[in-house]
Order: sequence, then structure tokens, then C-alpha cells
Amino acid sequence: MLDIFKTIDDTLFKLEEIEDGAWINLVEPTAEELDRIEDELGVDRDYLRAALDEEESARLESENDQVLILVDTPYVEKTDDHIIYETLPLGIIITENNIITVCLKNSIVLDQFEKNSIRTFYTYKKYRFLYQILYKNAQRYLLYLRQIDRMSSFIEKQLHESMKNKELIQLLDLEKSLVYITTSLRANQVVLEKILRINIIKKYSEDEDLLEDVLIENKQAIEMANIYSGILSGTMDAFASIISNNLNIVMKLLTSITILMAIPTMFSSFFGMNMINMPFANSPFGFWIILGASVVSAATVGFILVKKNLF
Repeated sequence: MLDIFKTIDDTLFKLEEIEDGAWINLVEPTAEELDRIEDELGVDRDYLRAALDEEESARLESENDQVLILVDTPYVEKTDDHIIYETLPLGIIITENNIITVCLKNSIVLDQFEKNSIRTFYTYKKYRFLYQILYKNAQRYLLYLRQIDRMSSFIEKQLHESMKNKELIQLLDLEKSLVYITTSLRANQVVLEKILRINIIKKYSEDEDLLEDVLIENKQAIEMANIYSGILSGTMDAFASIISNNLNIVMKLLTSITILMAIPTMFSSFFGMNMINMPFANSPFGFWIILGASVVSAATVGFILVKKNLF
């Protein structure tokens, strides 16, 4: 999908043809759409295809007055039972007259700009637009991190009531999400620091505060991700220990019951043998004597198990 937007008199319009000062947004573009951008704007094909590889790492490149900023952007993958937070590459290409964004899926970060809900957003102010995208991207990470924290707290309360595999798998998915997010945030931080150092990307005085805010937000997101990851990892270990302890308690109880059940079985086995001269064989009270002895023996063993805190 190829969309062209341009700000005219503080209003964002959707165009059919590419003009100077326009923003070109490519979402899972076809080969024909890539050919069009390459032919009309002379953009390097490798730059256009960089964000279409899910395994591509965040980086910054520059060649022939074209700059590629590749960062990771978060998105939510929903299934019937689980929610997984993942990341995918977002390519931002700055040319002499235009700014181009490329992504494999619709980005909720860019969706805010398409709806023109961002103040002081103008497509022809390419570098401010770049910083605004990076800022909103860092904010989206923070939002998802807070959601992960709330979800983990909710699942933890459910686990207090019932130890089910479903809740543990959900915690595992959240832990996996935090790994993705932490890795992407660190890669983005490297790109942001490189933007701050080099002079390829212009930094106007009115945009310097915005760039600093981007760095602050991204660092805060990294710290939050590390904290939540540590908490979640500790929670998983704690519940694993609790489950193991509960299993030991159950096994201990079953073992004690087995020992108690074995005592009457032993008495019945010994005195149930078809042999002559068995004790109490000719006594009219033999059955009750043996039954009483087995009950007393079982009670004695049970008392010992209780005293040893094994029952």
C-alpha cells in the first residue's frame, strides 16, 4: 500500500501524485510501488527494502544525499488466548524534498500522523517529522510496558487462586515480549545517539529539545523494561518454586496414606495364609484380635507421622 500525504495550510491532505514536501507512507509495498518510488525519487532500492526484512537490525546509513534511519517499532500480536508484544523494523528515508516511511504492517505510531492528531506536525518539516516519529515510537514502548506490568499483576493474582498452565504460559509470553522490547530499545538507543553525534541529519534549534526528549523517553523505556523483566523473572521463579513445593506436599501426603494402607494389608496377608497352626486360627475372637492389632499398629504409625510433620 502506498499513501501520499502533504500538509497544506495546517491541514493534512492525501494526494495521488508525489510532490515536494510530501510524506510517502509504504505499508507492505508491492514491487510496482517500490519501482515507482525508486524511479520518481531515485531512492536506493536497498533502503526501501531494508524495513521489509523482519530480522533487519536498527541502524543509520547515508549515501547520495539520502539518509536511512531504521528503528524497531512495537506492535501487538493477538491470538485467541494470548497477547504477545513484538517489534518490527520501521524505515524512515529522508531525501532532498521528501520523507518516506516503510513498514511491513500498519504502524500505530504512524497512524497518529495519518489522522493528523499530532500538534506542530508538517510533512515538509522533514527533520522535525523524523524526531516526532521517534518520540511517539518511544512513547508507544512506554505504553506497552505499562500494559505488560498491569497484565503480569493481574495474572499473578489469578495464580494465587489456581495454579494453571494457562496463566503460566501467559507469563511466559509476557517475559518473551519483554526480551523483544528490551533488545529493540537498546538497538534504537544506539541509533538515537548516532543521530545526536553526526551532522548528516540537521538539528534546528527549535528541534533540539524534541531530540533530547526522544533520548530521555527511550532511556526511560529501557530502564522500565529492565525493571519489569527482573520482576517478571522473579515472579516466574517464585511460582515455579511454589508449584514444586505444592507437588512435594501432595507426594508426601500420598506416601503417608500408602504407608498407613500397607499395615492392614500386611496383617491380612500374614494371617490370610492357608497354613496350619496359624495364631488365633481356632479362636472365635481371632478375626477381631487381628483387626484390632492392625488398627492399633496403623494408629501408632499415623501418630508418629503426625509428630514428624509427615502427615
